[in-house]
This record gives sequence, structure tokens and C-alpha cells, in this order.
Amino acid sequence: MEENGFAVQVEDVKDLNAIKEAHQVPMELQSCHTAIVDGYVIEGHVPVEEINRLLAERPDIAGLAVAGMPIGSPGMEVDGAADQPYDVMAFNKDGSMEVFASYRP
Repeated sequence: MEENGFAVQVEDVKDLNAIKEAHQVPMELQSCHTAIVDGYVIEGHVPVEEINRLLAERPDIAGLAVAGMPIGSPGMEVDGAADQPYDVMAFNKDGSMEVFASYRP
């Protein structure tokens, strides 16, 4: 994120699940990282292009998420392994969600 112009403040917490619950990240979208960017929740390996789009468009959603850790998503590139398809999901605090962007190798 820093390489893309974002100021990053890392906070190691003992109970990341409590952070996810506090920000109402749907269970099926939870991943390994949770960030707050200008009031939006960013869960997992969301491409910076989608974060920039989110900040430009400012939709009325809680945040974006990439469930799991798909190969080929940012930070999950693996030499010699084929990229996996994945969706960036927009989610709301009521648990509703929809596809924000799709990545297909």
C-alpha cells in the first residue's frame, strides 16, 4: 500500500476477529488482513486499483473484501503457479454484498 501512495499504520492485535466483528465484515468474506481506509473497511488482498476506485466513487457501502488468499491477488503472487480467479466484493453492515470487480486470469 505504501508503494501506491497510502500512509500505512500497522497495528498488531491479539484478537483480529474482534476487529472484523466490530466492522461487521461478513464471515464468508473474512481474510488475513483488515484495514480501514478513509472510513471504509478493506478486507484481504484487495487490488489497489479497486481501493482507488472506491475512494473516487465513494459508494454507500461498508467496504471491500477478497475472501481467502487467492493466488495472483496482490501479495499472493506465486512463481510458476497459475493465477486463480477471484471477486472483489462490496459489503454492507447488514451483511449484504455484491461483486465490485472480478479478476479472471
